[in-house]
Amino acid sequence: MERPVHPDLGGVEPPPKGRKGGGIGKRLTPYGLLAPAGAWQLLFFIIPMLAMVTLSLSTGVSTRTGFSFDWAFSNYPEVIHRYGEFFLRSFRNATIVTIIALLIAYPAAYWIAFYGGKRKATYLLLLLLPFFVSFVIRTLSWSFIFSDEGFVLGTLKSWGLLPDNFHILNTTTAIIAGITYNLLPFTTLPLFVSLDRIDKRLVEAASDLYASKREAFRKVVFPLSLPGVFAAVLLTFIPAVGDYVNAEILGGPGTLMLGNQIQTEFLRYRNYPRASALAFILMLLMMVGAAVYARVLGTEEITT
Repeated sequence: MERPVHPDLGGVEPPPKGRKGGGIGKRLTPYGLLAPAGAWQLLFFIIPMLAMVTLSLSTGVSTRTGFSFDWAFSNYPEVIHRYGEFFLRSFRNATIVTIIALLIAYPAAYWIAFYGGKRKATYLLLLLLPFFVSFVIRTLSWSFIFSDEGFVLGTLKSWGLLPDNFHILNTTTAIIAGITYNLLPFTTLPLFVSLDRIDKRLVEAASDLYASKREAFRKVVFPLSLPGVFAAVLLTFIPAVGDYVNAEILGGPGTLMLGNQIQTEFLRYRNYPRASALAFILMLLMMVGAAVYARVLGTEEITT
């Protein structure tokens, strides 16, 4: 007996009922593709975070006697009261670093994207070339540049352009300069990617509609580059808040940041509950800040 042919399928025989394309394998494919990333997040983020939270709610002051988990929520108000000044200093420095990095990186990324031509890759390589050197070595080089008798300040003092008691090292200015320099690629690259994706014909259309270069930038280029600005701010601000290398090498006792205190609590005092509470509060504040920042900027609208 011949099988019936569906009239709406142009004479093509429909598939037998009960046979679904792909079956279970097709439905499990997306989860299989997500499995490596999920395993990575589980091993190197979720499990360490759970361990840190558990440790932050423990008591004990020595690794020899061990720490006991007893829901010690008092660790959190204690570290906020003890290190509140370092929280404010870290967020203040990170905000200044982010603003300065944006002011430096945006014009550079804009010029490379719109006027770089065929040499865009070369200009990006020249921009990133110093960062092939170790992070610590680059920071140490800044300590030589900022030293009171270094080849920069020492020369300017010998010429009478600076007073003899002028110094930059061990100040907040040196820390901000060092962090800004070290994080500049994290600001420039997302900005360049966002600016380079803008259709240049939109700028030409704005000019055809009698818009000046300033108006075309303000109404066309900058709004379309907001996803890059969003990514650049996050990639700059978050590492800047937790930085401790620049503050340790370029700063002094009165300019240390929260990352230095976390390091001290972990490595010097071995007070793991207090250090874990500090780290968790810092991470929580940054997550909340990033969520509020995304909400205010409206990234769901500018990325669709």
